[in-house]
Amino acid sequence: MTSLSIAFSPCPNDTFIFDAMLHDRIDTLGYNFTPHIDDVETLNIAAFQNTFQITKLSFFAYLLLKKHYTLLDSGAALGFGCGPLLVSGKKSRFSETSEIAIPGNYTTAFLLLKLWNPEIKNIVVTGFDKILPGIKNGEYDAGLIIHEGRFIYPDYDCIKIIDLGQWWEKETKLPIPLGCIAIKNDPATIVHKSQIELLIRNSILHAKNNRDDSLSFILDHAQEMDRKVVDEHINLYVNDFSISLGEPGRNAINALEEMARWKKIL
Repeated sequence: MTSLSIAFSPCPNDTFIFDAMLHDRIDTLGYNFTPHIDDVETLNIAAFQNTFQITKLSFFAYLLLKKHYTLLDSGAALGFGCGPLLVSGKKSRFSETSEIAIPGNYTTAFLLLKLWNPEIKNIVVTGFDKILPGIKNGEYDAGLIIHEGRFIYPDYDCIKIIDLGQWWEKETKLPIPLGCIAIKNDPATIVHKSQIELLIRNSILHAKNNRDDSLSFILDHAQEMDRKVVDEHINLYVNDFSISLGEPGRNAINALEEMARWKKIL
């Protein structure tokens, strides 16, 4: 039995993806996993300390950590119509000087915001789940929302300023790369890469074919407990790119890196 640490977020797409391989619903090929579940920005920061052998990362963090982590072909979050949104309160007047709450310095959402408008400087980092309540109570002028926030922001009397996913798609004609699963580059861990990719792929396929199996695990960790929102979240973020990046997915990642280097962000 080979034991590996694996870290991912509590978001429904991640718990949906990993449920089967963590709970022996599929053949785990002799692997045993010690899971660690935390906010993606916390995992991004942990990766700079090489904390976990397999981990969820924002693509921005991955691009900064390529010497230490290798991208896995399965488990990623890419797609069309699934990008972060910049929103504000209905009574706010957004400008480049507005205070904007972001879900982390290493999130792809923040990278996209900087690519869209490099002049934005007045930011504050907070938990992604605190952004919408903070806008509603006047703590922030605007916020960069991710995950299930795109489904519920009208409930917080917020309006959309820009869909950064749509902006990216218009600029590149490519899917937007949001988050990935990566494995440590050290020799004792990287040797398991192909097997872990297969396990993640099989775990996703099991979850898709047995939707009720993972429901309890998903709801135990979901920030937004409404079943409709959970299903919308999974349907949007777990797609063919999650099973395999393919050429379009890899082209999108390369385009993100090239644009970030061209604009001197990387």
